[in-house]
Amino acid sequence: MKRRTVTAGSLEEILQATAPAQASEQTAATPAAAPPRREDHRLRTEFEFELPRGYVDEAGTVHRHGSMRLATARDELRPQIDLRVKENPAYLSVVLLSQVITRIGSITDVHAGVVERMYATDVAFLQDFYRRVNSEGHTRAAVTCPHCEGGFEVDLSGGRLGES
Repeated sequence: MKRRTVTAGSLEEILQATAPAQASEQTAATPAAAPPRREDHRLRTEFEFELPRGYVDEAGTVHRHGSMRLATARDELRPQIDLRVKENPAYLSVVLLSQVITRIGSITDVHAGVVERMYATDVAFLQDFYRRVNSEGHTRAAVTCPHCEGGFEVDLSGGRLGES
């Protein structure tokens, strides 16, 4: 790295050359600019989703929109000691999903019984959504158009496929 040496007549000249401009001179010389955009670097811990079919409650109401939080180590360990999982290892995903889904429509008490009564397509969607959120940190998926074979990304948490 090259170094440059700059000399000035006196300390006063150096201070004047490097001093910030007065506030009144700045506002008169340049128009007011928008404040610099600050990026939000906080960890996103909750993700919205829309179920392909929707959960139908006892009253017949269809609930499609929901949210899922990031899983903790405890969430992943707890199903291992659940008796239902010990009897049937396939039940692990039901227990795990019931712990991390925070809301489906107006239902905030999401338990294993709710997940059990979901359509298989919705459970498969939620399993994939869980994997994406917890291992990849986002809800985007790379897809290829079957007609033009062009590649692009879709956000799985958004609306139904084909809707904008």
